[in-house]
Amino acid sequence: MNLSFDIETLRIFTSRLNQRGRWFGKYIGIVLQHYMAYVRLVRLHEPVGIWLLLWPTLWALWIAGEGRPDQRVFIVFVFGTVVLRAAGCIMNDYADRKIDLHIRRTRDRPLATGEVTISEAAILFVGLMLIGFGLVLTMNRLTQGLAIIGALITIIYPFSKRFISFPQFVLGIAFAWGVPMAFAAQLGTVPRIGWLLFITTIIWGVIYDTEYAMADREDDLKIGVRSTAILFGDLDRVFVGVLQLMFLGALILVRRSAELGAWSIVGIALAAIFFLYQQYLIRDRDSKLCFIAFRNNATLGMCVFVSILLDYIFSG
Repeated sequence: MNLSFDIETLRIFTSRLNQRGRWFGKYIGIVLQHYMAYVRLVRLHEPVGIWLLLWPTLWALWIAGEGRPDQRVFIVFVFGTVVLRAAGCIMNDYADRKIDLHIRRTRDRPLATGEVTISEAAILFVGLMLIGFGLVLTMNRLTQGLAIIGALITIIYPFSKRFISFPQFVLGIAFAWGVPMAFAAQLGTVPRIGWLLFITTIIWGVIYDTEYAMADREDDLKIGVRSTAILFGDLDRVFVGVLQLMFLGALILVRRSAELGAWSIVGIALAAIFFLYQQYLIRDRDSKLCFIAFRNNATLGMCVFVSILLDYIFSG
């Protein structure tokens, strides 16, 4: 089921309710409109961000657990990923609420339009963070400490694009932070392979967020928002291509360190094919195609995870 289609259906439904004169229909319409605003605020209608956070975390859990991660840790990290991403979206939209009005793709976000007030967003943000910390409290001390650092990075990232020319690296760290947390939760420590996978995930984050920034380049230039897409200018595709090669090389190192088998090679090969496809999409820097290239990374991450999963299934 396509959630974006469901939201559009709700828009039409609530519009018709509001057009009717009966107080009950109008009341239901107002409630549903507010519900949709909250859904859009935390991007439940655009789950690609959840997948981009979740896949590297699952890579880490399966490697740390040698194919058999602790079930409790798995459940906590899956729910924690959804909660953290929702909280991150609220913080991002709060920081960008004035900027979003000037960007075609984001001008309808609830905080920018005023559909959700700052106080309402703050209450929801605090609630989500409390849920997240409640989940983390079921983990060991090291994981709890890493979670606090991760929360700070999540808060810092939205403001970084105003002060540095490479905020994509900050986002890469934020989206990769689940990797050392997963190793810490599973093993009680973060071994060398955990940090190697962390660096690998940062590289991947810079790749897809640069593609994302390429989609917004024209609007970002007008309002002074910084990004690697702007920093590297006409060399943006080359920059992305170099990082893609680095990511594939890093995956090979992870494979060797984890002593994975043939299935992991299939995953790396599929990642290479997806990167070629992304290079094709961003060749003319068309905004819509760059955004498709960004979204394609969710499928790439899934393929890498499935290859790791199959490797442990058939090797164990």
